[in-house]
Amino acid sequence: MKRTTCPLDCYDACSMFLENKLKGDPDHPVTKGHLCYKMNHYFNYPQLENAYYKGEKIALTKALDILEERLKGSDPSRVLHFRGSGNLGKMQAVTDLFFARYGATLTQGSLCDAAGQLGIEEGRGKNLILPLEQIKKSELIIIWGRNVTDTNSHILPYLDKKSVVVIDPVKTPIAKRAAMHLQIKPRTDLELACMLARFIYMQAGEDEEFLENKTEDYEFFADFIKSYRMVPTVEKIGVDILDVATLAELMQSMKTVILVGNGVQKYSHGTEVVRMIDSLAAMLGLFGKEGCGVSFLGDTAVGYEDPFRVESKRVKKAAVDFSEFDTLFIQGSNPAVTMPSSHRAVEGLKKAFTIVFGIYMDETAKLADLVIPAKNFLQKSDIRFSYGHEYVGLMPKLSDSKERISEYELTKELFERFGYEGLKSEDEYLREFVSCLVKEGDYYKIPSFEENPYSEEFYTDSGLFCFVDDVDDEFDVDREGFYLITPKCKTSLNSQFKTDPYLYVHPSTLLRDGERVVAYSDYGEAQFEIRVSEDVHKEAVMAYSGNPQVNRLTPPKTDNYGNNAVFQEVKIKIKKIS
Repeated sequence: MKRTTCPLDCYDACSMFLENKLKGDPDHPVTKGHLCYKMNHYFNYPQLENAYYKGEKIALTKALDILEERLKGSDPSRVLHFRGSGNLGKMQAVTDLFFARYGATLTQGSLCDAAGQLGIEEGRGKNLILPLEQIKKSELIIIWGRNVTDTNSHILPYLDKKSVVVIDPVKTPIAKRAAMHLQIKPRTDLELACMLARFIYMQAGEDEEFLENKTEDYEFFADFIKSYRMVPTVEKIGVDILDVATLAELMQSMKTVILVGNGVQKYSHGTEVVRMIDSLAAMLGLFGKEGCGVSFLGDTAVGYEDPFRVESKRVKKAAVDFSEFDTLFIQGSNPAVTMPSSHRAVEGLKKAFTIVFGIYMDETAKLADLVIPAKNFLQKSDIRFSYGHEYVGLMPKLSDSKERISEYELTKELFERFGYEGLKSEDEYLREFVSCLVKEGDYYKIPSFEENPYSEEFYTDSGLFCFVDDVDDEFDVDREGFYLITPKCKTSLNSQFKTDPYLYVHPSTLLRDGERVVAYSDYGEAQFEIRVSEDVHKEAVMAYSGNPQVNRLTPPKTDNYGNNAVFQEVKIKIKKIS
C-alpha cells in the first residue's frame, strides 16, 4: 500500500492508501481513516480517455500539435488562461509559467474565498491556520455560515462535549443538533456581528489588556458599531434579541472558537463581513489564547516562496467576459456551470476557440473545440496543502496513463515547442515545496505552523490587530424577491460528481414537491423542479453549488475589492409553470 492525499477542494485533505481501491489512512492525525462520499465514489465518474478535436477522438500527440499551432497563430494578448481549483495540488499552477512567458492574459481573484481572505489580511496581516488542537481546547464553538457536516466532516469529533452555536439562514444538519441556532436572514452576518459587539461593549466585556497591547484604533471600531441602532438592526437580522444577548454573554464567559465559512462572504461587502467577525473576536481578545480563535479558509501560501508566481496581465476571474478573447485555455474548471451569469460564459465559450484541459467530459468540455485529457491525482506526482488544518500531504505517482498528460508534462512540452528555457525538473519543484515543511513522524506540517497563532504579534505593518471601522454596502434589502443561497452539497464538489438539480423553497411559498418553476433575476432566468423544505429561511430559496442552472441567475460582478464572485448578491422571483 502506498499513501497519497485527496486532491479535492475541501478543508480536510484526507490521507489515503491505494490498494485496489482507495482507503482512508487510519493513522493520520486529523482524517483518521474516514473518506467522504465524493472520494468513496471517485471511480464512479469516468475519466477522459482520449483527446478530442471538433468532437472527434484524436491522439494526444495530435492534440498537442493543434494546441501549438493555435497558440503560435494567435495574438497572445487575445489568449486567456483560465485556471480553476478542480485539483488543489500545488503542481497545477506550473502552467502559469508558460502562459505568462507566452504573453497570455491570466486571471486574478477567486470564485470562492478571496473576499474573506482579504478581510482577514486587513485585520491580522496573515491568514494563519487555526490548529485543531486549539479547537479541541475550546468550550464554545460558533459555526458561522459553514456546513461542517457536509464540507468539513473530519472536524466533527472536535465538537464533542462543546457548546455549539450555529449561525446560518439554513437549518443545516449541525444546526439541528446545536445548543442554539440563529437562523438569520440572508446577508445580515455583518449586522449580527455588530449587535454582538454592541452587547459586549454595553456590558464592558472587552478584553482591555488585549485591546491596549495588541490592537489599534479600537475607539473608531466602537464608534462604528454604535452607528447601528439596536432595535431596527435586530429586526433586520430577524432573530430574537434575547438570543443575541445570550450568545454575547456566552462568548464573554467561555473559551470561544468561531468557524467561519464561505457563506458569509459571497456578497459585495464580503471582505468587511469577515473583517467584522474578526473584529468581534479581537474585542474579546480571542487571538493568541488557548482554546480560542477564528478559523476561515487558511492561507496555504504563508511561509514559502511560490515558484509558480508570475507577473502577467490579468483580468478579474469572477467578472471575465470570455467573448473578449479569441482563444480560451480552460484548466481544472467548468465555467459553463460554475461561472456567475453562466449563460454569458457559455456564449463566450462558443464564440472563442476553446481548449479544455481537464479530467472529465463536463459541460465546458462538451462545448470545446479541443479537449486535452489530464492525468488524475494518482497518475502524477504532487503535494497538497490543507486550508482547514496544519498538515500537508504528499501525492506520489501511483499509476500512469499514456493517453493523458499532467500539468507539468504539458508545460514542459510547450516550453520545448516554443523554445523557452528556465523550467526546472518536476522533482526540483516538488523538493522546493517539501524542503520548507516541518516533519512530524510520518507526516508534514506547514512552515507557518504556530501552536497558538498571533500569541506574539499580528503580521500587519504595526504588528497590531486593525479593526474594521467602515463598510460600503448599497444593496437594496427591501427589493422584492427571495434571497438566493448557494451552499455546498454533500454529494458534489461544485459541478463535480453527483450534483443536485433542485430549487429548495420554504413551505410558506405554497409550492409542492415536483412542481416546476421559472426563476428569474436581473441577470437571467432558469427552470427548476421544486423541493419544499422547512430548513430554508422563509425569505430565501436555495440551490446547491453545482446545480447546472442556478448560475444563470447570478451577477457577473465582483465584491467591492474586485477579488471574489458574489453569488448571493441577488434577489430572485419565481413563477410556477402551469
